[in-house]
Amino acid sequence: APRCLMMSLTPSRGCLLDLPWEDILVPHILCHLPLQQLLSLQRVSKSFQSLIQLYVANMRCFDSSQIGPAIPRAAFVSLLKDNEVLQQLALQNCSDWLTDRELLPVIGQNHHLHQIQLKGCAQLSRHALVAISLSCPNLRRLSLAHCEWVDSLALRSLADHCKALEAVDLTACRQLKDEAICYLVQKCSRLKSLSLAVNANVGDVAVEEIAKCCPELEHLDLTGCLRVKNDSIRVLAEYCPKLRSLKVKHCHNVAESSLSILRSRGVELDVEPPLQRALVLLQDVVGFAPFINLQI
Repeated sequence: APRCLMMSLTPSRGCLLDLPWEDILVPHILCHLPLQQLLSLQRVSKSFQSLIQLYVANMRCFDSSQIGPAIPRAAFVSLLKDNEVLQQLALQNCSDWLTDRELLPVIGQNHHLHQIQLKGCAQLSRHALVAISLSCPNLRRLSLAHCEWVDSLALRSLADHCKALEAVDLTACRQLKDEAICYLVQKCSRLKSLSLAVNANVGDVAVEEIAKCCPELEHLDLTGCLRVKNDSIRVLAEYCPKLRSLKVKHCHNVAESSLSILRSRGVELDVEPPLQRALVLLQDVVGFAPFINLQI
């Protein structure tokens, strides 16, 4: 189908480019093509190149993964140099080369961004997060997973300027401690989803502050947060009635005594009850699931 479409768009047909570009081609035709296919169309003719540039300059959503496993640095810079209307930006497969030099101009000219995905972009610096906080006041979703350059000062800037945040992924942002997380949730009380996974510096102080400041919280990931204990999980159960899922795998100080409160409310947990874990282990050892009458 894409090949047939490309053949139908060749200049020899002579009529497609006569349609109004901004009123018809861009909003009603090009929007249905994959981004990688659009970039190929640029090679058809100079007219198509101009048309695609117009389309890219008016894109609301840019996801680098749509172009392929690795987008070249020059292509990224060229594609977004004229765009000032982005609302969603996903750059998780640009981690090999993406630095502040490439990202900051894009952030600086796009003030309507409400969703940014920078997972694994390890070559950025705290200046990137400061730029995001200053340029994107309407930001609602932000992923900084495995961005170890995120520090407390940059996170404070984010909290001060992006109070509409609803989802933040801080997985493996290992510089962050309880104090930084507390400041974030105090300023961003609308949070519905938060990941602090794989952060050994996060403990009960942060979790209790999350519970008290974020009554709309629905999803919390504490995987591998070794300092989290039962007391803060009980506070979470008390203050977060809308909680739907909690991840506490490898939190060795969190026991069923606190999780059972959430389990009874139907909260999805990533650890099984002790009896269920024992049955699974027994099945692994002996090779079958025993039939047990648990009537009490």
